[in-house]
Amino acid sequence: MKLYDYPQSPNCRKVRLYLAEKGLRVPLQPVNLLTGEQRASDFLRRNPFGAVPILELDDGAVIPESLAIIEYFEELHPEPPLFGTDPLTRALVRAWERRCELGVFLQATRRFFHSSPFFAARVEQNPKVVEEAEQVLRARLTLINEQLKDHQWVAGTFSLADLTLLAGIDFAAASQFTLDPAWTHLGRWYETMKRRPSAAA
Repeated sequence: MKLYDYPQSPNCRKVRLYLAEKGLRVPLQPVNLLTGEQRASDFLRRNPFGAVPILELDDGAVIPESLAIIEYFEELHPEPPLFGTDPLTRALVRAWERRCELGVFLQATRRFFHSSPFFAARVEQNPKVVEEAEQVLRARLTLINEQLKDHQWVAGTFSLADLTLLAGIDFAAASQFTLDPAWTHLGRWYETMKRRPSAAA
């Protein structure tokens, strides 16, 4: 088993955060996206979409997409639970993880693609996209800050939603996005997350 990984990829980071929280060690196979290794025939045979992360099992089966990889490991290693422990908590974790994915993680990615000099020759960059993504980021993080007013963790209990949010906020910083000091509850949560051993993953 090995995980095809690129350290600067936020999706890979989310998987590494999850594995660290679980105490799982999986061999990493670096894929250099800058030199185009993901477009090589050997990699495309494993994932025609040409994206990381992917998890290759010992029998050659390949699981693409960060959430699918995480769910695979959650089935194999349910403790400690990061998807909730009953129908209600599982539903809340999935709801908040989705909100963090679309409202923070995705918007950070959009900002980066449309502002990074590295992508200037690859993407038709549009400053309006950067502005729109920032507006969505600020609106969603304001709501998450309110959620954290009465909760230690995003979905109530520590979960994948917290890991997705951390990966999203950290990646947003790559496009010079900073947390509003007025988000005191989010700021408290962020400082707590940065102190967890998994944050170094």
